[in-house]
Amino acid sequence: MPTVDVLDKDAQKVGEIGLRDDIFSVELKPHLFHFVLRYQLAAKRMGTASTKTRSEVKATGRKLWRQKGTGRARTGTSGSPLWRGGGVVFGPKPRDYGLRVPKKMRKAAVRCALSLKLTESKLLVVERFDLPEIRTKSFVGHKEKLKLESALIIVNGENANLHKSARNVPGIKVMKTEGLNLFDILRHDHLVLTKEAIEYIERVYGS
Repeated sequence: MPTVDVLDKDAQKVGEIGLRDDIFSVELKPHLFHFVLRYQLAAKRMGTASTKTRSEVKATGRKLWRQKGTGRARTGTSGSPLWRGGGVVFGPKPRDYGLRVPKKMRKAAVRCALSLKLTESKLLVVERFDLPEIRTKSFVGHKEKLKLESALIIVNGENANLHKSARNVPGIKVMKTEGLNLFDILRHDHLVLTKEAIEYIERVYGS
């Protein structure tokens, strides 16, 4: 069972905590990252791109000139894809880009990501991250003491002061435990967990 220091928001050590092996010390499986990241990125796509075919564009149905004798290529409606303003051939239509990935695989990928952050010494545990007021300057001070440039901060429950104080700070994202996901863990250099967040993670992601 790995043991890490528990810090306060001013980077002072206030204790230690043991982390479960089945969550924070699992074997790294890059193929899980591949499947789950594809799943998450595909889910972000709106799939609303749409073009009109030759039957959908507004165009006259009359024949533009007679079939023979003009020396020009034969033509029918001006809605032909060959004409400016005509329909589009094989253009995009609204579709669902979503992929199906089992919940067990998504949880396993998160466990791998948590283990990776711990292995790289980029996982910090803070006792609490409560702020008395909404003040970005105050949050930036704590961020600098913890030496965070790019970090995902996971808190359990509502923490409006922290969310609002950090929302305009580049490279920082505050998220509730329910929203923990692979993409945001890997996107940020550091992962900051509160003790309450660890209790939630061990309860939900434990095997």
